Amino acid sequence: MKDLVVFLRDFNIYTVLIRLVLAMIIGGTIGVERNKQGRAAGMRTHILVCLGATLASMIGIYVSEVLHIDNDPLRVGAQVVSGIGFLGVGTILIKGRFQITGLTTAAGLWTAAAIGLALGAGFYEGALVTFLCSVITITVVHRLEYTINKKYSRFGMYVEIRSDKHVREAINHLEGNFSVRDIQVTSPRSGTSGNVGIEANVLNRDFRTSPDNVTEVMEACDYVVFTIESI
Repeated sequence: MKDLVVFLRDFNIYTVLIRLVLAMIIGGTIGVERNKQGRAAGMRTHILVCLGATLASMIGIYVSEVLHIDNDPLRVGAQVVSGIGFLGVGTILIKGRFQITGLTTAAGLWTAAAIGLALGAGFYEGALVTFLCSVITITVVHRLEYTINKKYSRFGMYVEIRSDKHVREAINHLEGNFSVRDIQVTSPRSGTSGNVGIEANVLNRDFRTSPDNVTEVMEACDYVVFTIESI
């Protein structure tokens, strides 16, 4: 067992192949779940990120141990940590005030890169344990997060009223019928002189409330011009 550990830590053609193959397997496994979710960065992207990070880490080791050039073996790999952020940003989309997608995919790419760096350096234990934790996070924790979000989700609503005389009445109506937070009085989106806009966050516990419910209740008031989901 000790000889196997020493062999795996060594830097030769066989350990290079082992590290690259592990990078393909680990990156691909993380990417499969993202493929199922229909994300932009899927299996191939995660494999390439993990492979690239593994190679970047090994380049420093190769230059230092094989070419015997006096150089920091971690210098090349260190650039991956910051550089992968540019790729991750491309997967993040802001669809509305409370709708941001791609954060998990971006984090998955960053984690795949970190695992690749660990593999390239021969830190198999850290890479494999992180891989295991990542799989648990994107599968088991995903379901837990969905359950929590289902109970405490929220959405934004915009209500436009005819006069500032009805601001307090409209706010009381919102608070009396729905669980609202962060109410703000704003300028009218329609641009109509004299109108007033009201922004509010509606807590949607157990998905029992929808934007259509809020619209129906608020537009029943004669001073309300229109109500829409805020984006």
